[in-house]
Amino acid sequence: MLAPTPTFSPRILVRLAAAPATKEEAIREAAQLLTASGCIDAGYGESMLRREAVSNTYLGHGVVIPHGMVDDRHLVRHSGLAVLQVPDGVLWHDGQMAHLVVAIAAQSDTHITVLRRLTRLIQDEARLDSLRITARESEIADALSQDTAIGTADPATDLRQRFDWTVDYPTGLHARPAAHWVEVAKSCSARIQVRHESQVADAKSLIGLLQLGLHCGDHVTISAEGDDEAGALARICAAVTGLSAGEKAAAQRAAEAAAKAAGPVAGWNPSDSPKVFAGIGASPGISIGPIHVLASAELSVPDEPEPLTSGADRLHHALAATSDQLKALADDTERRLGKADAGIFRAQAELIADTDLITLACQLMVEGHGVAFAWHMAVDRLAGQLSALSNPVLAGRATDLRDVGRRVLAQIDPALKSGHDLPDRPCILIATDLAPSDTAGLEPSRVIGLATAQGGPTSHTAILARTLGIPATVAGGPGLLALPNQSMAILDGGTGRLYLDPSEADIASAQAWRERQQKRAQDEARERALPARTRDGHDIAIGANVNNPEQVAFALDQGAEGVGLMRTEFLFLERGDTPSEDDQYETYSGMLKALDGRPLIVRTLDIGGDKQVAHLHLPHEENPFLGVRGARLLLRRPDLMEPQLRALYRAAKDHIDPAAPSGQHAPLSIMMPMITSVPEVQRLRSIAEAIRTEIGAPYVPLGIMIEVPAAAIQADALARYCDFFSIGTNDLTQYALAIDRQNTELAPEADSLHPAVLRLIHMTCEGAARHKRFVGVCGGIAGDPYGACLLAGLGVHELSMTPRDVPGVKARLRGADIRELRALASQACEQEDAAAVRALDPAAGTGGAA
Repeated sequence: MLAPTPTFSPRILVRLAAAPATKEEAIREAAQLLTASGCIDAGYGESMLRREAVSNTYLGHGVVIPHGMVDDRHLVRHSGLAVLQVPDGVLWHDGQMAHLVVAIAAQSDTHITVLRRLTRLIQDEARLDSLRITARESEIADALSQDTAIGTADPATDLRQRFDWTVDYPTGLHARPAAHWVEVAKSCSARIQVRHESQVADAKSLIGLLQLGLHCGDHVTISAEGDDEAGALARICAAVTGLSAGEKAAAQRAAEAAAKAAGPVAGWNPSDSPKVFAGIGASPGISIGPIHVLASAELSVPDEPEPLTSGADRLHHALAATSDQLKALADDTERRLGKADAGIFRAQAELIADTDLITLACQLMVEGHGVAFAWHMAVDRLAGQLSALSNPVLAGRATDLRDVGRRVLAQIDPALKSGHDLPDRPCILIATDLAPSDTAGLEPSRVIGLATAQGGPTSHTAILARTLGIPATVAGGPGLLALPNQSMAILDGGTGRLYLDPSEADIASAQAWRERQQKRAQDEARERALPARTRDGHDIAIGANVNNPEQVAFALDQGAEGVGLMRTEFLFLERGDTPSEDDQYETYSGMLKALDGRPLIVRTLDIGGDKQVAHLHLPHEENPFLGVRGARLLLRRPDLMEPQLRALYRAAKDHIDPAAPSGQHAPLSIMMPMITSVPEVQRLRSIAEAIRTEIGAPYVPLGIMIEVPAAAIQADALARYCDFFSIGTNDLTQYALAIDRQNTELAPEADSLHPAVLRLIHMTCEGAARHKRFVGVCGGIAGDPYGACLLAGLGVHELSMTPRDVPGVKARLRGADIRELRALASQACEQEDAAAVRALDPAAGTGGAA
């Protein structure tokens, strides 16, 4: 039946209560409607089926948009839509159920209007639910005849359940709290919107919320409608108001930091009065030179049109790959440094998942633009809207959007990887923040210092700086971005300060300080090959945390005596499929070959529900850090554990240490993560021994990670069934202090030098000593010279750390006396908090000299 369409030129044909048995039947039925009405030639129906064979036309929320191939557009006589209402649904693709089949026969730009209306419609879940069961054809036709713009609504109309609130976040609604709003809103089935004056945003859209530009003091109405609307409103309001205290505390901390900016610090201080920008120290050292404010490089993205089907597929795969990349980066940040500051990655993931952004890109593709060009234009338009906001914190999100947009572009077309032009002479680089796409091409000889407006000490910027040995500060504020290029500055990565336009006297003073620090580092470097032997003859083994064979040479050059932690999860995270047994064998064998007889400790796959790696098909968990991860996952997934163990034992068999007694031992040890009980260890040992016997491999010591308080408390019992312990202080801190490492508000409090954590380490060492077991530490504090001293005093035998930390740690231990360290550790365990423990450091404020 032809429904009236007074304001919409294409014909809209609606068939209610349709019941096609298959996707093909649904497409043919819709094509028959269009053919009978004279909109298309019969051959266009076959074109629709051909398109479906190469691309999924499922738009979302039960709406599908079958349409013909671009080359068959000449078969369209008149623009029209055929809508099948399928109340019981028809299976479409990979378990997706279609309830509204909207077949499009488009001439000119009609299809753009249709897509815009459909994407607006799928954001109105309550109305969509009504359309699925309505008995009125006109209701469906009207829904496709309305030209309300995406992201707008009648400013005078709120949803049924409402809550009025005055924004009390001191810096307004910026990305981190907005991302939390979105997360909570998406957990609710009801529709939720936020209105400020005449502007309305979908609470499930991060970009929409940020475009409201909410400042502190703005009045908003939050409303909900649909399934359990009262409960949904209660949850979103609890989330909104629950962040108030944390936002105020963060603003207070920022204000206190700014107030202290002019005061002296423990380190180098200017004698004159240069302008000071106080941030957070991320990588120690002093840089002196001209600044260069990093401007986003202008990309020239060619417009290369292609069929919508293949373009949509490429965009989908690029978004999925980028999402996996962001999750891997967040995991890398947490695991390498022990404190989570993954908020920026979660916010970026929300940005690229935003409905408005994807819709705009799809609209541009439907217009006939190429996928890369369409994505680039969509990102640029929305980033421009954010940049235009008066709130500088919100405007800064435009940089985040452009950063993550470049990641997606690089996935669509690797030739579009962007870089940045730097001056010919060395400079202190200033940026909003640095994504890996920005940092990949940086040369330490040209970038002598880094200062970012955003980020944290555990961000990828900080990791890069420490890896390259570049002094760096983070979280310096947006004022950094307004500094004039080529201005002279002194950057102190230890204190987190950047001094602008210093006097000649201050430059000379900073140079002298840097020379003294460099001399000390050089002294440490010259002696890095010496063992970490205390003055009274106590040896502590020093290893490096390494992920692949290519990193071994540098670790050994820095003075590492072996690899104390090889994280095998990166074999799984850095690729799109699960590595085979042979793939893993090549890596483990390469590690042993590179180490040339030195010890290697390999941690089996340490991954779980917090890292949704697509090819592992892991279940989503509400509380992943307390869920199926580490050994728990391995015991449930023999398809992951057994190939890994086989690869490890094959490598051990091929690399028997000829210096070991009877030639029966390889320089390899295996440790299992996330152990909580004796039965787990027994089961793992049994499986490992069966595989070892089958392969005919030599004996390989099996150890466990001590990461939860239960394992530390029961260390004496666990020690009966394993050969060694390795303490993961990052997770042990998380579980002991009940602080989620992903909680950016609490991350600063997750200090591994907390007395409670130190006591658990001491208990572990005592339990191991009863059975003469070896104890290592591979967590973050192992690479802190003071932390290393405390660990040695607590009874730890081996420390494994980032390679660049090795010389300083070894030098500090060589200058100590083990009896003094034991007394210091005992005293530290008696303190009330981590600050008091750190205050015991005899080198505090002296630049690290013992």
